[in-house]
Amino acid sequence: MLLLSWGSAWAQVTAIRAGRLVDPEVGTALDNQVILVEGSRIKAVGPGLAIPEGATVIDLTGATVLPGLFDAHTHLCATLDPSQDGGEFLLMSLRSRAGYRALRGAAHAREMLEAGFTTVRDLGNAGDYADIDLRRAIKEGLVSGPTMLAAGRIIAPFGGQFGVRTRREVLEDPEYRFADTRDELLKAIRENIFFGADVIKVVVDGQRYAYSTDDLRFIIAEAGKSGLKVAAHAQTKEGAHRAIEAGVASIEHGFKATDEDLALAKKNGVVLVSTDFPEDVLRAFGWDAAGARRVHGNQVERLKRAWKAGLPIVFGTDVMVEVQGQTRGSLALSYIDSFVEAGIPPRAILQSMTVHAARLLGVEKERGAIKPGLLADLVATPRNPLDDIQALKQIHFVMKEGRVVRRSP
Repeated sequence: MLLLSWGSAWAQVTAIRAGRLVDPEVGTALDNQVILVEGSRIKAVGPGLAIPEGATVIDLTGATVLPGLFDAHTHLCATLDPSQDGGEFLLMSLRSRAGYRALRGAAHAREMLEAGFTTVRDLGNAGDYADIDLRRAIKEGLVSGPTMLAAGRIIAPFGGQFGVRTRREVLEDPEYRFADTRDELLKAIRENIFFGADVIKVVVDGQRYAYSTDDLRFIIAEAGKSGLKVAAHAQTKEGAHRAIEAGVASIEHGFKATDEDLALAKKNGVVLVSTDFPEDVLRAFGWDAAGARRVHGNQVERLKRAWKAGLPIVFGTDVMVEVQGQTRGSLALSYIDSFVEAGIPPRAILQSMTVHAARLLGVEKERGAIKPGLLADLVATPRNPLDDIQALKQIHFVMKEGRVVRRSP
């Protein structure tokens, strides 16, 4: 094992021999490449690079190597169980204390990383900042998981996404941060920033009353003062319109967005994080087979319209249920099928899971590609996903920040 001295620091050198190296940005797959990794970062990439004596050599000559994947809409600390909580967020929160949710989140984080997701954006539903605690535990090496960007407590008008009508002190559960006036919005944003949020998540249509376009512009401006972007949960036509008109960084879901609003989103620089649920995930949420088929079909139709409109699309899943025989990571990968059904080509799907996601999350100078100077987040699969995107479901090698976290034969 070769160690190079950088002043007082020592960096392990690893050489990866890649049979093919995919660059999703340009859509190329180059044969017989060598990736030199020093410590946590990529030092050099190219054919025929000299491998330093004593370096650890990883032979992936029979595989395709590509950047680590992104899921831009996760809820690692949330698990709905319709048989126990009826799919109701308040009952889910009351059933599990923050400590248990963080532990479940740790298990989900490991499953996501082993599936090839080296970076995720966790958009709340984590109770009393369990997502922030999980992010810290991963960063400190206490548990294994992707690099996390976390939203903290979701900001919403009174009631959030709760459907249960009960006592006020019960409703004021940490699952959401209720804010109905400008002063309350200011405090909610600053509270999240104080506790370490990387992004501000708002609900624009959880109840019959909702934030106006001007309210959303106020939130965007205040979050922007601290360098944070705003992600807007929007599942109605009206909610999507207000969020897009205000110019949020990303609209989450946007299932009922019109063609006019999708065109406006492109004009305003709004990214769609599509979260198009497979039918088995919808059934786990409580839909019957016919309902799951109908809802899934409608979501794929919207995804197809967004792609046709030229709107930037970023991969996100919104998984917060368990499906027998699946991990949180394999469930997330199954969302690829919705993109395929929508007629989106493999290169664009890969871009939504790598370079486009990195730009939305603001980490493109650190992650999302295999280039010198970037962190060594990469995965390998037996086949070329530019030819067959289903190859991503067979990832057998995962490296995060220069450390191998999974290697299967």
